[in-house]
Amino acid sequence: MRRLDGTHDRPARAEISLERGLVGDRWSLAPNPNLEAQVTLMELRVATLIAEDRVPLDSPGDNLLVDLDLSVEALPIGARVRAGAAILEVTAKPHRGCKKFRERFGEEVYAWISEGSNEEGRWPGRRLRGVNCRVIQAGPVALLDSIEVLR
Repeated sequence: MRRLDGTHDRPARAEISLERGLVGDRWSLAPNPNLEAQVTLMELRVATLIAEDRVPLDSPGDNLLVDLDLSVEALPIGARVRAGAAILEVTAKPHRGCKKFRERFGEEVYAWISEGSNEEGRWPGRRLRGVNCRVIQAGPVALLDSIEVLR
């Protein structure tokens, strides 16, 4: 959970709300939050690779780290996933590395993530930075809850 001061909390349980996304996350506190980016997902393997045991896995700042292929092929826009009891829908809003991401991981990692996060990159559609989602169904989510693609 991202805080306004740039730190992250790692609660064992959290609530995902239709109106506020991940309740308590800085996104939910914004005056005009973008509903296309209520909840962000990042692949656990990518986060592990860039963290390299030198920074906490939550350093990229995403709401949920998931053991799931987030590529366009596996999760096209409109695809839905169940996270705990909540249902999320992948939106068209690209998830890109921001200034904070660049500061935390450096230019080289930022460039690599960007190569796999846009259509002009070396790995188009790979979505290395992750995906933005909107909330379709509210509900609780907890560490080690299953993440399931809904067909």
